[in-house]
Amino acid sequence: MLQIKNLTKTYDDGTQALKNVSFDVEESEFLIIIGLSGSGKSTLLRCINRLIDPTEGEIIWNGTNLCALEGDQLRKTRRKIGMIFQHFNLVKRSSVYKNIMSGRLGYTKTTSSFFNKFSDEDIRMGKKVIERLGITDQTYKRADELSGGQQQRVGIARALMQEPELVLADEPVASLDPVLAHSILETLERLNQEDGITVICSLHYLDLVQRYAMRVVGLREGEIVYRGTKEDIMSLTDEEFKEIYGAEAERVGGSIEGELASN
Repeated sequence: MLQIKNLTKTYDDGTQALKNVSFDVEESEFLIIIGLSGSGKSTLLRCINRLIDPTEGEIIWNGTNLCALEGDQLRKTRRKIGMIFQHFNLVKRSSVYKNIMSGRLGYTKTTSSFFNKFSDEDIRMGKKVIERLGITDQTYKRADELSGGQQQRVGIARALMQEPELVLADEPVASLDPVLAHSILETLERLNQEDGITVICSLHYLDLVQRYAMRVVGLREGEIVYRGTKEDIMSLTDEEFKEIYGAEAERVGGSIEGELASN
């Protein structure tokens, strides 16, 4: 179980991105975080894996406070937390294979990782992951030769190479068209169901939330303003919608329309 307790993040410029955020995530759950850009979704995910250090609060994962970890303890724990990014975060000039294998760097010795040398077992694992994600024919292409959907599959494959127990997906389909968005989220759903990987995913479009979420947490200006299940989201009232997205936003075909939506 993951427990977020009174998590607060204030940046150096005084911006308070998170304000006493608290919620639990059950093992093997698919939790979706909703809210407009600037609501604190990305900050929250980056605090969980300590890419960003929170200002106050606790992040308890399997009984360990991640906020208290440093050095080798933090690196070992972070190996089990995969991260999938909106803009893929691939090494564009490197091959798909090298990008995917970089997910094993946390498990290799320093000298081996420096020269990208991997064990036979790691290489076999890489081949299986590449096959599973359906990108075998892209293996030796440069990452920047791939489409957006293919690049995101490489990002998921890289995360899988960590043998994660938890995957954090930060707006993973924001730059993809609707068909590709469903394809990527179906892949995450399959990993959640088949491998029992806990997934926390931030999304913008309510039609996707309704399709893939087990449970939903809504953020607005760094605070939790909504908690619900998939069924609750399907019957979201106009009042609840505006509490999450603001009075200026309007519901249009499962998306969000209005001046705030583009911020």
